Amino acid sequence: MNILFEDLGIIEYKEAWEYQKSCYQRIIQAKDSDGETDVSYHFLFCEHPHVFTLGKSGQPSNLLIKQDYLKSIGAAFYKTDRGGDITYHGPGQIVGYPIIDLEQMKMGVKLYINNLEECIILTLRDFKITAERMDNATGVWLDVNNKDKAKKICAIGVRVSRYVTMHGFALNVNTDMKYFSYINPCGLGEKGVTSMEQELGKRISMKDVKQSFQKHFCKVFDLNTS
Repeated sequence: MNILFEDLGIIEYKEAWEYQKSCYQRIIQAKDSDGETDVSYHFLFCEHPHVFTLGKSGQPSNLLIKQDYLKSIGAAFYKTDRGGDITYHGPGQIVGYPIIDLEQMKMGVKLYINNLEECIILTLRDFKITAERMDNATGVWLDVNNKDKAKKICAIGVRVSRYVTMHGFALNVNTDMKYFSYINPCGLGEKGVTSMEQELGKRISMKDVKQSFQKHFCKVFDLNTS
């Protein structure tokens, strides 16, 4: 199966969301026309200007600031149709949106999320960062065996409709971490967040991280680029 990788650069959250929907509709139309997806899958890399997004089952109280304050910090806020609670997107963070047909891949949602996590774990390993999954929590974590030090480096929130995926992950690379102080990230309370820059003590090439992830994504999901 083929997948088209696109790097949208820095793009407003709503614009990227609309583009995801157009990619999704192309796959759905192909499914409706002949029962098979005969178009390429899509993977969108991007960065967003400062924005907080709330998943459909999230708690609005996890945004710790008044919406009037958002403008003063240059941030926007959106309620979305993905799973998960609240998260932050901003410059220096790699956001990935896979739009693929799980039915054609014979893959359930649980395995799909597990595979996304695996791609991130393998990518971080390329940069000498040891990351893991945490029981009963999606995303990718560091120091999971020490509850006082456990911190999330990558958030995952997806939507699957008619087996086709939208939304995806947000990996903190050179992210301005102060923006996480304005939310209760993913409803996790006392657990922390971190970035690759913070862990390694230096800025990281976004291009190198994307290339590493793309390699692992194609291998884990058994996809060819087009």
